[in-house]
Amino acid sequence: MVVVVSNFGKKLAATGLVLGLFSAGLAWYIGGYLMVTPDSVASAATSAPATSELTLQTVAGLGDAYSQPTWVAYLVKDAHGVWRQSTNFTVPANSTVRVTVLQYDGASGLRNPFLARPEGVVGNTIEVDGKAVQAIDPALASHTFAIPGMHLVVPLEGVADDAPDQCEAAPCGLEKAHRTITFSFHTGSRGRFRWQCFVPCAAGFIHGFGGPMQTIGYMDGFLDVV
Repeated sequence: MVVVVSNFGKKLAATGLVLGLFSAGLAWYIGGYLMVTPDSVASAATSAPATSELTLQTVAGLGDAYSQPTWVAYLVKDAHGVWRQSTNFTVPANSTVRVTVLQYDGASGLRNPFLARPEGVVGNTIEVDGKAVQAIDPALASHTFAIPGMHLVVPLEGVADDAPDQCEAAPCGLEKAHRTITFSFHTGSRGRFRWQCFVPCAAGFIHGFGGPMQTIGYMDGFLDVV
């Protein structure tokens, strides 16, 4: 007996296969990136009372084409001086946190110029390469470190496109072209606060706000105040 498979049946089978592959890919993306939460890295204690330090760096690409996306990302230095891919940070409650950001990425520009002015930092100023500033050129912004729940916004100025010795492999060393941004802010009572970069720096995604912009471990995370 000869079984004849209709064109409709073939199309139905092909559609099922495509849907199955799409579902598997979506599950892999959610399970591998969106649902993975990196360990929280504690700020370093200092000799000054009720003061700690947090050292970060931003890089243009972290990962490789096989194990993970080559996405723009933040890194944090742990208590042993090792750079780690984590965007979850732990700081003491009712204290002052001094933050140093080594910014290795180029400028993407802000869509909202309001974010070019620091908010919620000690003295209402930040230091860019040792110079105190109250605002940066919105077109030169590479990233922001913003904690809406704490009314904190810090714009990070980008590296010039023609700067020599630009970093191509993270983590980046101090010999590579970078900007150094420092600032301090006060914490209050205990809690968990979401932080986010608001520069549309996700190249290849619609409006620049997909991918790393919405994935913990890259351009957003949590500040745990304990």
